[in-house]
Amino acid sequence: MIGGGYVGLVSAACFAEFGIEVAVVENSPARLAALRKGQIPIYEPGLDKLVESNMQAGRLSFGDDITAAVKDAEAVFIAVGTPPRNGDGAADMQYVHAAAQQIARSLTNYAVVVTKSTVPAGTSRRIAEIIRATRPDADFDVASNPEFLREGSAIGDFMRPDRVIIGLDKTAPDGGARAEAVMRKVYRPLSLIEAPLLFTSLETSELTKYASNSFLAVKISFINEMASLCEKLGADVHDLAKGMGLDGRIGRKFLHPGPGYGGSCFPKDTLALSRIGQEAGSPCRLVETTVQVNDARKIGMAGRIIAACGGSAEGKTIAILGLTFKPETDDMREAPSIPILHRLAEAGAKLRAFDPVGMEVAAPMMPPTTTYCTDALDAAKGADALVVLTEWNVFRALAPKALVETMKGKVVVDLRNIFDPAAMRAVGLEYQSVGRP
Repeated sequence: MIGGGYVGLVSAACFAEFGIEVAVVENSPARLAALRKGQIPIYEPGLDKLVESNMQAGRLSFGDDITAAVKDAEAVFIAVGTPPRNGDGAADMQYVHAAAQQIARSLTNYAVVVTKSTVPAGTSRRIAEIIRATRPDADFDVASNPEFLREGSAIGDFMRPDRVIIGLDKTAPDGGARAEAVMRKVYRPLSLIEAPLLFTSLETSELTKYASNSFLAVKISFINEMASLCEKLGADVHDLAKGMGLDGRIGRKFLHPGPGYGGSCFPKDTLALSRIGQEAGSPCRLVETTVQVNDARKIGMAGRIIAACGGSAEGKTIAILGLTFKPETDDMREAPSIPILHRLAEAGAKLRAFDPVGMEVAAPMMPPTTTYCTDALDAAKGADALVVLTEWNVFRALAPKALVETMKGKVVVDLRNIFDPAAMRAVGLEYQSVGRP
């Protein structure tokens, strides 16, 4: 497994749990040192125990020697980062290409070189070209195997997937049969529980990941726009979402309104798919618009909070509950809290924030004047207004009366709809949520 980041680490630990011997190659000295000690540099429920048990069993190891890791390997997975390229949003492929060159120099026997990273269509063929140019004598095939892991439930997603997509080189002399046999061997434990294994062409597999994430992003942005419309018309977006979601053609998932999507996938993948479409001469206008709608949504939430504070945040103390882009993770990438808190700080607000696991990661991205608190009520202490940005379960248990007794003001802006409006207003709080009367 080339890359010990989120995707590489979760995938490696789960493959090891299948009984496969897995060597993870990580070139960051600090991250490697932590992993070798069993210290997990990311927050993912259950991952620490999974890594520990498989290290003790001798199935999972960490190192920085790619030659030693690749030697005698039947499958080599590339799980390095593909961040958006500055300027145009296209995926930056330098780390993938560098990994391909290193793998080529290290191959000793036949192996399938598998791309786990989210990459544009055509990348697997480009990897094959790089390997052939570097090692004309190398015996290998390429495959695409995108991940579909949700942060906070990644282990369950890997062990009990909706589907496993595997792209093969159908133009190879054997039609990809040799590579398919290796990949079926790797995923045999999932076949035994009848998880769907879908074999496609390389390009189809690569594009499926972008299409899936972009569709979900469109769905989120749609329900956010419906929430805004509900506010204008006096409708309830929760009932609306339920009415839509009970239609089997639509489904209930990802119909939860909020301050906009964030994280490591949706923002990056919608930008990348937009760029892929432009370069292919087939623009993805719906996806391009979704990117714009989501960016505007995040900025608009700051304006909503300021309006709730009477039109000015100058000198107001605002309690912030939640910083990460979603609960059960410490991931701050593209989190709505980043633009929202900076806009509030620019407006003169004093910010008191609490997040159960994300404060250390968040601190470098937040306004320097932000005060970090020990719990939710500590953040609410003396606050003129309280804002919910992440729907951590611990926040749902807050008693409205406790907020009244702790806060100085009465304004509560719930951007995740975790509280009961009637209960909040019954104790005198000026409660606002998203898309609900």
